[in-house]
Amino acid sequence: MSDLKFTEDHAWVRMDGDVVTIGITDFAQDQLGDVVFVQLPEEGAVMSVGQEAAVIESVKAAGEIKSPLSGVVVEVNTALLDAPERINDDPTGEGWFYRLKVAGDDASGALLNEDAYRALITT
Repeated sequence: MSDLKFTEDHAWVRMDGDVVTIGITDFAQDQLGDVVFVQLPEEGAVMSVGQEAAVIESVKAAGEIKSPLSGVVVEVNTALLDAPERINDDPTGEGWFYRLKVAGDDASGALLNEDAYRALITT
C-alpha cells in the first residue's frame, strides 16, 4: 500500500504524474460489506475537492465517494458497473473507481500517508 495516499473518508489515491487513480480502501469495503451497485462519474466531468464523485451501495449501506482532489475525470472503471464485487475482491487494484487529471492547484498535501491512515482506522 506504500504508493497510496488516503483521505479521512477512506478513499485512496495513487499518484502517477498529474493523473491519479481513486478508489476506496480495504477498510471501507470491509465496513460496507458486499457491494451491489456503483454509480461512477462521467469522463470529462470536472471535479472539485469534496464534490460527490461516485455512489456506492452495499447490502449494509449506501454512501457517496467524494473527490479527494480537483481535476477532470479522464477514465472510469466501467467494469465495476457489471461487476461491483471487484471493489470487495481487490479494492486497491481492479476495484479502482476513476482516474483524474489533477488541476494545477491540487490539495494533495492534505492526503494522509499510510502510517497516518492506519492510525486513523485503529483509534
